[in-house]
This record gives sequence, structure tokens and C-alpha cells, in this order.
Amino acid sequence: MSGPVVTAITLHQASRRLEVGFDTGEVFFLPCEYLRVNSPSAEVQGHGPDQRVLVYGKRDVNIVGIDQVGHYGVLLRFDDGHDTGIFSWQTLYQLGREQAENWDHYLAELDAAGRSR
Repeated sequence: MSGPVVTAITLHQASRRLEVGFDTGEVFFLPCEYLRVNSPSAEVQGHGPDQRVLVYGKRDVNIVGIDQVGHYGVLLRFDDGHDTGIFSWQTLYQLGREQAENWDHYLAELDAAGRSR
């Protein structure tokens, strides 16, 4: 496996954030809502870039379970019943590094669609 590897994952349920540390020394605090709306599952991403689904109404979503998948990722189980899509270390790293840009894009998509968090 190439790329950064997760060394620690801590769920902070009260603040609804997942703390993810990498072997690069970087640590990201990823909101559960952010992870839910960016789930790598086919249900959210579709089977191609033009099939991505805009997920909304997840402001208060939380993670209720984290299952390690091999040595390359985790399956996050959300309290809204969503439990598909494996978050690979690469996906988590990318979501951490691009969090501000991704979040701004998501908010703009919500606004354009007349939807709310």
C-alpha cells in the first residue's frame, strides 16, 4: 500500500467528529456529517461521476460504529442507517486534506438545489 496510513482513529461522539491520525504526523478532525455526505458508497457516489447523489439533511448525523476492513480502511456505520462504502486510508487522507474545499463545494451544491444540511 502506498500513501499515508492511519495510525489512530478516535470517535468524539459529543462533538460528532472523527479524529484520524496518519503516519505522516497529520491529524484531521472530520465531522460525521462531512463523512456521511462524502461516503464512498455506490449509494452516494453512484457508479460514475455523473451519478453522484446530493445527500442533505444530515447536520446531526453521528457515527455509531467503526469496523476495520483489512489493513486498508474502515467501514463507518452512521445512526441514520447508512453502513455501506469502505473509507480507505487514501480516501480519509484526501477528505482530510481537501476538507475546506470539499465543504465549500457541498454548501454551494445544497444552496443551488434549495436543500439544507
